[in-house]
Amino acid sequence: MTELKPLDDRILVAGQIAAGEMEELRRHGVTMIVNNRPDEEEPDQPGSAELEAAAEAAGIDYRHIPIARGLGPAQIEEMQGVLSELGEGGKLLAFCRSGMRSCLAWAVAARAQGASREEVEAKAAQAGFSLATVDHLL
Repeated sequence: MTELKPLDDRILVAGQIAAGEMEELRRHGVTMIVNNRPDEEEPDQPGSAELEAAAEAAGIDYRHIPIARGLGPAQIEEMQGVLSELGEGGKLLAFCRSGMRSCLAWAVAARAQGASREEVEAKAAQAGFSLATVDHLL
């Protein structure tokens, strides 16, 4: 299974996941998946429609918030919406090629919702990510 990197007890990030991993992700407690990869970023990656169908079949909510050329206001707003939708006891898995874009999107959205800069930086660092590229947005 794809390596899951926890940012906290409810938010995970990862590199590319496969449709065949959905049942295992559900057993891991994942209730929502956010795909931050644009379709056809790489020739062999599964498409968003395929992943969405597999997630829904496993009872997992799915959102596609592609980040192609940097993190913009629309993606931040969509991530805030997803974080607000996450129910009590739910777990969110956001993924991209390496987990980096997903971590950055989470960090900026979490800050916009009131999390402290120190908190998001510490959680990102614990998962192995630097927020330097979005420093100006934090």
